[in-house]
Amino acid sequence: MSMEIANVTVRHPTARLLIFAKAPVAGRVKTRLAAAYGRGGAALRYRQLLRHTLATVAQARVAPVELWVAPGRAHPWLAARAREQGMPLRVQVRGDLGQRMHRALQWTLRVAPFAVLIGGDCAALTPWQLQRAFDRLAEGADVVVGPAEDGGYVLVGLRRPQPLLFQALPWGGPQVMAATRKRLRRLGLKWVELPLSFDIDRPADLVRLQRQSATTFGIGAAATYPTLAAAAGG
Repeated sequence: MSMEIANVTVRHPTARLLIFAKAPVAGRVKTRLAAAYGRGGAALRYRQLLRHTLATVAQARVAPVELWVAPGRAHPWLAARAREQGMPLRVQVRGDLGQRMHRALQWTLRVAPFAVLIGGDCAALTPWQLQRAFDRLAEGADVVVGPAEDGGYVLVGLRRPQPLLFQALPWGGPQVMAATRKRLRRLGLKWVELPLSFDIDRPADLVRLQRQSATTFGIGAAATYPTLAAAAGG
């Protein structure tokens, strides 16, 4: 079943796709890219990665989308993206990443049968991966996770709130996915893992993303964000 929402037909109209995003302030986003591009260049690339993610979401057409921002809704660039896409703009609670993800999913699952959460800079996710995540939840999986090459994950989807899944994990470290698997087994949950993806933390990751985009979106897609992997100083 599908439904027309904001002039776009989506596969799962009662579900929700949550995108976590930070205010693109120099020195506060994509800090590992700053050595190559400077703080301003890293912030520029964060904005481009979020635009890339929004393009992926638009192509996937999986569910209504919400933009969850931090530290607040005041940043004009994020507010403009929400208006362009017709997305609600919501504010993340304070706390570590696990607390913020849990609270956003908990709030959403009061009104949606299932929901998927991704990072705005997790631009290596493909439309197919998003579709598969939602389809598996619709088929009855308790949890869907998209593992990353660095040992973390780039996507998590739930059918009901799972607070223990997000408590006391080594966020930002290489053991997040391994610890999550242990927690899933301990909780007795039925979960599905997507194919391995990658984070965008180094200039080489940006080059890799552009090559993947040419395959996913067409040969001209790499030119959509011409400064993604350009020389330092961007």
